[in-house]
Amino acid sequence: MEEETSNNSFAPASEYYNRVFRRHSYIPSTSDTSSEPMGFSYTRRGSKDDRTEASLKFLIDIGKVKKLLLEQEDTNGDFQITIKDKGPKILRVPTYVSGGYKTFEIRGTYMISNLLQEIALAEELGKKYVVIDEERLNENPVDRLLRMIRTVFWDDLCRTMDRNGIKKLFSDSKGTEENHGGFNYIYVPFYDQYAFDYYSNLAAEFSELKIKTVRLPRDITPEYVKSLNNQFGILSLAAEVGPPGSGEYGADKCSYSPLPYIVPGGRFNEMYGWDSYFEALGLLQSGKIDLAKAMIDHYVYQINHYGMILNANRSYYLTRSQPPFLPDLLIRTYDMLLKTEENFKWLKHCTLAAIKEHNQVWVSSPRYDPVSGLSTYHPTGIGMPPETEPGHFDHVFKKYADNLGISVKDYIEKYDKGEIKEEELDEYFVHDQAVRESGHDTSYRLDGKCADLATVDLNTLLYLNEISIYHIIKKYCAGEMVCEGQIETHKPWKKKAVERMKKINEYLWCDEAGLYFDYNIKTRKQETFESATTFYPLFAGCCTKAQAASLVEHAIPLLEEEGGLVSTTLKSRGEVSKDRPLKQWDYPFGWAPHQIMVWEGLKKYNYDQVAERLAYRWLYTIVSSYNDYNGVVPEKFDVVDITHSCDVEYGNVGTDFKMVSKSGFGWMNASFEIGLEFINFKLRRALGALKPPEKIFRTNHVTETTEDSLGFELSENLIPDDNKGCETDDTLINCFEDVNEKNNPFFLINHSENVSAEDLFSSLNINENEVMRAVTNTDEIL
Repeated sequence: MEEETSNNSFAPASEYYNRVFRRHSYIPSTSDTSSEPMGFSYTRRGSKDDRTEASLKFLIDIGKVKKLLLEQEDTNGDFQITIKDKGPKILRVPTYVSGGYKTFEIRGTYMISNLLQEIALAEELGKKYVVIDEERLNENPVDRLLRMIRTVFWDDLCRTMDRNGIKKLFSDSKGTEENHGGFNYIYVPFYDQYAFDYYSNLAAEFSELKIKTVRLPRDITPEYVKSLNNQFGILSLAAEVGPPGSGEYGADKCSYSPLPYIVPGGRFNEMYGWDSYFEALGLLQSGKIDLAKAMIDHYVYQINHYGMILNANRSYYLTRSQPPFLPDLLIRTYDMLLKTEENFKWLKHCTLAAIKEHNQVWVSSPRYDPVSGLSTYHPTGIGMPPETEPGHFDHVFKKYADNLGISVKDYIEKYDKGEIKEEELDEYFVHDQAVRESGHDTSYRLDGKCADLATVDLNTLLYLNEISIYHIIKKYCAGEMVCEGQIETHKPWKKKAVERMKKINEYLWCDEAGLYFDYNIKTRKQETFESATTFYPLFAGCCTKAQAASLVEHAIPLLEEEGGLVSTTLKSRGEVSKDRPLKQWDYPFGWAPHQIMVWEGLKKYNYDQVAERLAYRWLYTIVSSYNDYNGVVPEKFDVVDITHSCDVEYGNVGTDFKMVSKSGFGWMNASFEIGLEFINFKLRRALGALKPPEKIFRTNHVTETTEDSLGFELSENLIPDDNKGCETDDTLINCFEDVNEKNNPFFLINHSENVSAEDLFSSLNINENEVMRAVTNTDEIL
């Protein structure tokens, strides 16, 4: 018989916690059943559940259970329940089928922390009482994380610069406190009248936010950008502009609807350059094609109005780009769209923007080196990057301040105003900003010389851009693209790609090491720093089969760690100390972009099993942290020790949350979705069982995974025992006491009406004044 109107245990929280249930009426039996014709005999039920159902449902009083969980299980007070907490990891809760009389034991870090997370999600929906399925709490961690990414995380990371999203946009830690007057600035391009009108109206509508809408000048110079450092703000992005007469903006009165975009997570509320590429790959994997398409529209808007795809849409990034991926993302997205005339026009329009950025940014001064024919990261910003925390550069300024006999604070102020000229510092900050443009901020590979390096990563991405533009024009435009009065043909782009591939082999490939290295255009020598960026040519497809084999033979053993691919080798990173601290893009840290590109590159060259092994290692690192640490999905990992605990600059974004992570981290979410496509069915089941890589792959050179190495049969249940509930034991304390049991020794269930979980709770014989007792002594769990 039906117990609820919807039985999807894994529905999104907004749907799941708004289910309605059949109210149970409890009818004491007073007749002598032995005399009845049917001869039913009601035996007295026990106060503990015998498992008679495949999956139970639990009645949860959110306020009480939340309080108990935090008091009993969150022993370090961080509003998370993890394997580091010293609580008993056991809790009894009443069951739905018994009408709250019987209890059942939830045990183990994973189930207990999932209960806390579900309580947080339900509480946010305004619920006080809910019914939760046992299978929702012990869901396979792989399935749960994938479900959370697709139904919770991407939605929570989505932003729009409209009237519904503007408050959230200005709610982060990069607020108004350092701006003169405490204003929230929105900067719009010189030629975007629609945006200027829209945000001017928005400023009037939300006067409490103290918004100032500012039109940028026609020509945006580095000097102008520096002048905004004390009035920094958000830059407008793309919007859907309706036909004339459809709204109130611009001279022709059009409607104006800002398009959505994905932010990385944590403190970031902006659309970041290369983060967005990997986030978009995840969106495509999730089937969120329109959102990925909107991300491309924002890329194109930035190119057409700001001159490049920006580090992010904040005013102090107007002189700084990030690694270029647009043409590749354009192909991936267009291939998933309906082939309509409208989408074809969109493809050409976006391709034209990609060509504009390639020509005007990446193969022109100051980023282009005419001697080598290669390009460097070289933004045009002046002075200190204003997004850094106060004191970030004190150690850099100290020796210069000491030479003048003034304080570091005074020296910084004078240098920033131009009252002190110091060429060494000017050069230092050019390189510092170049590191940030590279996306690898920071790493000893780039420290103090980034603007002088024709890096493997940048130049292979430029090859990928050139060959992708060639494919777009050849495949979709029959060799000639006519768009907005401009004609592009495919052959010149193939020629550009071939020439760049030759330059990459000439300057960046090292036969002796069997690796790719960066090239220093100042010293005219090849660097020797070993980095995961050596794999970029695999991803771009610009290395020969012999070079690919060499990378697999030499680079994989150097960079493969237990938890995935490490960003650099320990040898190249060198010793760290107080004066030479860890940097987050060096050993022992691993990052999602590197993993994704290496998997795809290996598969492109038919090293599928190596890609599968590396993918499993990374996925295991993600799932083990998710399972053991309250559903955490961070920005990066220490892949040597397989931990998200990273004592390094900037910490680890995505780990600081209360009760439930609702967003994970953008490119980490994407890497999980994409990584699952690289492992086979058996490995996916092993992953769900949290089987460590060392138990599967005997060495880093294993090229075949056997069933013996997996250690299980296909029919084996792989959910870890720690994640299962179990029947309660008389020595354990109940979350809810069996109150009023003597008044209702027998009961029948009568389906009468649909009610919410709150109404259902109000009908139960649970004494609201009864105080739940926690297990405070672990001896009770024997």
